[in-house]
Amino acid sequence: MAHTIENQGAVKNKILLITMARSSYLAADALGQLHLEYPAGVYIIKTLYPGILPSYFYVDSLEKGIDGIIIAAAGADCPVEDSYKQLASTVKKTYEELTAKKINVKRLRLTAICSVCTNALLKEINNMSELITKEKLEGRL
Repeated sequence: MAHTIENQGAVKNKILLITMARSSYLAADALGQLHLEYPAGVYIIKTLYPGILPSYFYVDSLEKGIDGIIIAAAGADCPVEDSYKQLASTVKKTYEELTAKKINVKRLRLTAICSVCTNALLKEINNMSELITKEKLEGRL
C-alpha cells in the first residue's frame, strides 16, 4: 500500500481505552457531551481500577486484533492505596512480554487522566491512532 494521505482515511484502527469509573471515564464521557471528535474504532472499558487487569489481558488483546491500548488511570491521585504502583508494575511486566513476542510496546500506553482532562485524553487517542496508522502503512502491523 502506498504511503499517501488518501490511504490514511481507509485505515481502520481498533483502540481499546481502559478508563477508571471515577476519573478518566468521566473525561471520555465528556468528549461525547462536548461533541469532540476522535477516530472511529475506539472501544471504552470502564473499570473501578485498571490494575485489576493482568498483563496477559493486554498481550492477548493486542495479539487478537486490538491495534492499540490506552490505559487512562488516575495516576498518583487514585483513591486505591498503592494502586498506581501496582498498575505501573503490571505495565512494566506487559512491556517485557510484548518485547519477547516482538510486539511494539508503543501500542500500549499508560497515562494519567483525570475527570476533566478532555483535551489530554483526546490528544492520547489521536496520538495512538496516528502511531497505528503509520505502523500499518509501513507494513509493521
